[in-house]
Amino acid sequence: MGDHIDYNGLSVLPMALQRHVSVLYRERDDARICIASTAEGCTAREFKLTRKIKPYQTGDWGNYAKAAAQGLIERFEIDRGFDAVVHSDIPVAAGLSSSSALVVAFALAVLHANDHDEVERLELAELLAEAEHYVGTRGGGMDQAICLAARRHSASRIDFNPLRLTAHPIAPEWNFIIAFSLVQAHKSGAARKTYNARTRECKEALKMVTEALDIADKVDSYPALMRGRRVRDLLKAAESALDELPMRRFRHVVTEAERVRKAEEALAAYDLRGFGRLMKASHASLLDDFEVSSPELDELVEIAARAGAAGARLTGAGLGGCVVALCSQDRVDKVMKRLKSRFYDTREYEGPLEDQLFVATPSGGAEVHPV
Repeated sequence: MGDHIDYNGLSVLPMALQRHVSVLYRERDDARICIASTAEGCTAREFKLTRKIKPYQTGDWGNYAKAAAQGLIERFEIDRGFDAVVHSDIPVAAGLSSSSALVVAFALAVLHANDHDEVERLELAELLAEAEHYVGTRGGGMDQAICLAARRHSASRIDFNPLRLTAHPIAPEWNFIIAFSLVQAHKSGAARKTYNARTRECKEALKMVTEALDIADKVDSYPALMRGRRVRDLLKAAESALDELPMRRFRHVVTEAERVRKAEEALAAYDLRGFGRLMKASHASLLDDFEVSSPELDELVEIAARAGAAGARLTGAGLGGCVVALCSQDRVDKVMKRLKSRFYDTREYEGPLEDQLFVATPSGGAEVHPV
């Protein structure tokens, strides 16, 4: 829960899953980085560790490796390169943070190769959240934090400024089904303009609301605005200050923040139905107010709901990617079979069905394994 509010400084509630980006590397005697990928279409890349690393063209997969290296060089003594092979079983551009996972995996390899294993995980997460802006997308810090610091069998509330995580166990009978819409959403590609526009629109809406409330000199963030104020009061104040479009953006941000708070309570209380209702409301807000859903995502949500899921919503930045559906153990098979027959059996896709549709396992954060 909490898509598109992390870059507004508000708390989010993600979990890590069992898919990986792995980097197998061998140190070099110079400052060159040579990387190959097992993914089709990702040709080998090579660059040198320097103070200013020039990016490849927009959308190139190698920019995520460069983003990690550039961010680390600005903070640490990094001068030892390596040869590496990258392998991933995360669907690309599916809203499952494959790009941030690549940045994190590559950063851990660079740090390990340069004997900087002492870097604290949350410090690294903050650094990499800023470093990923190198690719041109102005996102938040949720993905990097959960990739690095997630706990097994748990979801984590992530707070910002300062960054901190609070883990909450997920009931064993809760099942989160991931379903890929078969529509890729490349954050570094054509969708980047939309994502960056949402960041700008949220900031503009905040400014207009604080000016209308005559508190602009005291409040410069959404967390500060929401502190001690009820959401309904903020929405009422915003209605007179904002036109239709900024009102929709503002409404998603503040209501999603409230849903994150309530979802954390539902998680702690093992309230599956309550959590599911919040997921449904979140998707409706991402569809109508934030306008980042798609017909395929809406179809998957509808199929899951009709099959008995407690709730479903798009996950990630949207405009393609995946949905996540919550259901009890006794409903998993029915929901999976219905998604297969009503969605995937009517479409063509590459690879096995298990790459498009699977049950997520709440997993731990990234690790380094010397070999």
